[in-house]
Amino acid sequence: MTTIPDLQEGPAGYFDGASGRRRQVTLRLRSTLEVVADGAVVATWRLENIRRADGPAGRLRLGCISAVPLARLEIDDAAMIAALIARCHALDADRGGAGQTGRIVFWSLAAACSIVVLAVYGIPFAADRLAPLVPRAVEQRLGQAVDGQVRILFDAKTCDASEGQAALRAMVEKIRIAGGIEHPIDAQVLSSAIPNAIALPGGKVYLFDGLLQKAQSPDEIAGVLAHELGHEHHRHIMRALIHNGGTSFLVGLLFGDITGAGAVIFATRSVLQASHSREAEQEADAFAFEAMRRLGRSPVPMAALIFRITGAEGKGIGGFTILNSHPLTEDRLAAAKKQDRPNSGPEILSAAEWRALQSICKEN
Repeated sequence: MTTIPDLQEGPAGYFDGASGRRRQVTLRLRSTLEVVADGAVVATWRLENIRRADGPAGRLRLGCISAVPLARLEIDDAAMIAALIARCHALDADRGGAGQTGRIVFWSLAAACSIVVLAVYGIPFAADRLAPLVPRAVEQRLGQAVDGQVRILFDAKTCDASEGQAALRAMVEKIRIAGGIEHPIDAQVLSSAIPNAIALPGGKVYLFDGLLQKAQSPDEIAGVLAHELGHEHHRHIMRALIHNGGTSFLVGLLFGDITGAGAVIFATRSVLQASHSREAEQEADAFAFEAMRRLGRSPVPMAALIFRITGAEGKGIGGFTILNSHPLTEDRLAAAKKQDRPNSGPEILSAAEWRALQSICKEN
């Protein structure tokens, strides 16, 4: 007669039922089955509650009726398999019913569908309502953290020629006042050849030298900056961060990949890569059109600049470009022409100021 040892140990794979991650554990089989990970017991299963689950040939897959419903053990070790079969007398109880498997599949699909529905409808709804509640100080701290990553990603520095900076501040201040933005705006030029302009959380705006060099007039740049200030005014950036962050969490919950690391990098890429929704783009355009109208200037140059870049360079530009984040160029140009009026206000920048702004990176 074969004597079964009082204690038997062996390796196994463990799914805790809360995530899809498989952990390598050690099993301790005696009067109960202990699941040990990193030297600590993470689960204890009574032998009479252990049931066989469907699995591939040559591998024993187990569940436990008193554990989390989707918790599973996968055992390849032949000695441990033999010991478990010998000691777990109710191993095949409740078998023969595809009902249990069917219930598990049903509830798994129901859970997955619930997460998808929440990601598609619930998170955007929440983001729209939570973004205005985020304190400005919190948004500014996030913007400062993202700012460092922006410089790394674009391998660019800020252009600090004094006359060019003065011209940029003058332009942005006029747009800020015309748009009714009460908090200050920190606008800078980045020495990147990519034709782009971006708004970061907390009132920071970057104009890229690549876009500045393609502009033919101050009104073109003023309109683009007004558009970015429109995203800031409506807090579209915070909405995108809340939306993308919540959606990523739900996807991680669904596939078992939830992690708190890399939050700043995630936030940076969310700001730079996310294409704003059509509604957000239209709101930013409406802000820009109204700001330019109050300044007595036409909104058409902004739309014409973006359309000109699109037509000239298409989708062949690498990296983060204004083409990626502002795709509605034809619609924008048509809308701008409908809002067009003869210029009635003074030039946004003088000829000397415009030359200084376009040369801001050349003097570094």
